[in-house]
Amino acid sequence: MAKVRIGVYVCHCGHNIGGVVDSHGVAEYAKGLEGVVVARDNRYTCSDRGQDEIKVDIKEHKLNRVVVASCSPNLHERTFRRTVADAGLNPYLFQMVNIREQVSWVHADDHDAATRKAKDLVRMGVARVRLLEPLKDRRVDMEKSVMVVGGGISGIETSLQLAALGIKSYLVEKTPSIGGRMAQLDKTFPTTDCSICILAPKMVEVASESNIELLTYTEVENVEGYIGNFTVTLRKKARHVDLDKCIGCGSCSDVCPVEVPSEFDMNVGNRKAAYIPFPQAVPIKYTIDEANCLYFKTGKCQLCVEACPTDAIEHDTTDELVDIKVGSIVLATGFDPYKPMISDYLGYDEFPNVITAMEFERIINASGPTKGHVLRPSDGKVPKTIAFIQCVGSRNKKIGNEYCSNVCCMYTMKNAQLIKEHYPDAMVTVYYIDIRAHGKGFEEYYHRLRENYQIEYIRGRPAKVWERGEHNIVIRAEETLLNLITEREFDLVVLSVGLIPAKGTDQLAQMLNLSKSTDGFLQEAHPKLRPVETTTGGVFIAGCVQGPKDIPSCVAQARAAAAAAAGPILKGEYAIEPLVAQVDHDKCMGCGLCVEVCPYGAPRLVDQEVGQKAEILEVLCRGCGTCVAACPYHAITAEQFSDEQLEHELMAALQVEVK
Repeated sequence: MAKVRIGVYVCHCGHNIGGVVDSHGVAEYAKGLEGVVVARDNRYTCSDRGQDEIKVDIKEHKLNRVVVASCSPNLHERTFRRTVADAGLNPYLFQMVNIREQVSWVHADDHDAATRKAKDLVRMGVARVRLLEPLKDRRVDMEKSVMVVGGGISGIETSLQLAALGIKSYLVEKTPSIGGRMAQLDKTFPTTDCSICILAPKMVEVASESNIELLTYTEVENVEGYIGNFTVTLRKKARHVDLDKCIGCGSCSDVCPVEVPSEFDMNVGNRKAAYIPFPQAVPIKYTIDEANCLYFKTGKCQLCVEACPTDAIEHDTTDELVDIKVGSIVLATGFDPYKPMISDYLGYDEFPNVITAMEFERIINASGPTKGHVLRPSDGKVPKTIAFIQCVGSRNKKIGNEYCSNVCCMYTMKNAQLIKEHYPDAMVTVYYIDIRAHGKGFEEYYHRLRENYQIEYIRGRPAKVWERGEHNIVIRAEETLLNLITEREFDLVVLSVGLIPAKGTDQLAQMLNLSKSTDGFLQEAHPKLRPVETTTGGVFIAGCVQGPKDIPSCVAQARAAAAAAAGPILKGEYAIEPLVAQVDHDKCMGCGLCVEVCPYGAPRLVDQEVGQKAEILEVLCRGCGTCVAACPYHAITAEQFSDEQLEHELMAALQVEVK
């Protein structure tokens, strides 16, 4: 074995590290450590100049190990692995020491102590890197298809981008039509474009694209496998209509005697038991609602069967389970609007003239239940005074939603403008905490709205809501700019509700071993550098499944997710880090404890001549070490984290010589 020759590089990271830690002093200290032949401090080690210096030293000083003391490995470990690999050194003979997050950022009040700790960590890194062994990335072949879950604007855009790259996608949507929440909107801010006019062409394009298999009224039942080789079980719910025969004529709906609240219209309007969600639905095929159809309740009604000119009605069909194989998965399941409760003190579900913003969207929409006329639910009259209450279900510690929902200030401006355009004499008031108009053209839109439409903005959170007279709504609020408690009466109150994770997000997260952030939305792998990736290889996120955002941001993220998912597929293979667990079959007793404790499902018991033994499916292993710690026979070792390596690192921390 060649003599160990180590290079140590200590980063200043501008003032991030250098303002607290004596980086030059740490580098000088490193020169005296066993095996170190060169040690330097750099202002920015991750810069081209810093990386070039490492490459030159590897060749000139014949380095076979490298230690970089800088920021978190999450940020630049891959960068420096590529650097040493470019110089001809195995990338896994590199060790990164974190002296930014673990030292300078947490010990800024004591520079001497911070410098001593940085020296300790560098000494530990040097002790550990001596024992590292060269490793090689594993490669897995990729299925050349992607499953996109969610048929809103994010899922639609993702599928179209994948199709443009020649990659087949399965677009899975749990409702009878794609379109998502965007299809429910009347206009979009800040340009007030017709929402469905923008969306419908893309929906039609999806239906006609040969590289997209559209699976509506379908849910994900189970997912097995790993990046490149996912096997997904889908439940295709019974529509009770033959899609090949249905021509979307509506004869079945015309004769259907059953009316129920329409989910698409936010239960403000009704639909039949034989229905399409909205006129521009894709596919434009009818669905029989089994839960409300008289045939399924009584076995007698056959009016739709008699009326259908193409014999498309099939009452006797059942759900179908189908399996598909895909290389990657993109989750774009969107959001649900927060539903206020009576306990939130704002009168929703208690007073008829208190509605949510999504219900208002359907009321003011020309294809909605009132044909675009704003009418009070209590009496069908046009309201003359309308109040919007902001931050309902957002920025509220009481209900646990402390986050800002990003879009509420802006969609309220849009809706206020629509009211004034429909009814110029209407008085519109907005109760707000503060206005967040952060996007392109948003601030200008806000000022234009106030100047041209005379919208009244009242700073203050309403404290109580009650009825007066003929179902009018009284709002009591502390107006903070005037330092007054006021009571104002309105004909209609609209609650600007926030965005919460869509129903079913938890199940998908469990199915795919995904993390959630504190707000309940899915957690990205890195908020800045890997915003559409997850910690599960081959699984990507796009749109509001990751957090509240507006339509342009959803489209941008969808395109990013499509590109990220397409990369390995176009390449044909995916490289897996070899930092995984390994089983010594001579020690393994086949107890199966590793199988039970692994959060990723990587270990499994396999039959061998001498009995069952554990094996690690490397493509699923994340190198977390749970199985290593749990194994009662010390039969499992994590690559680069052997007992010997960790012992040397620990002894270096204690400045004790390993015997």
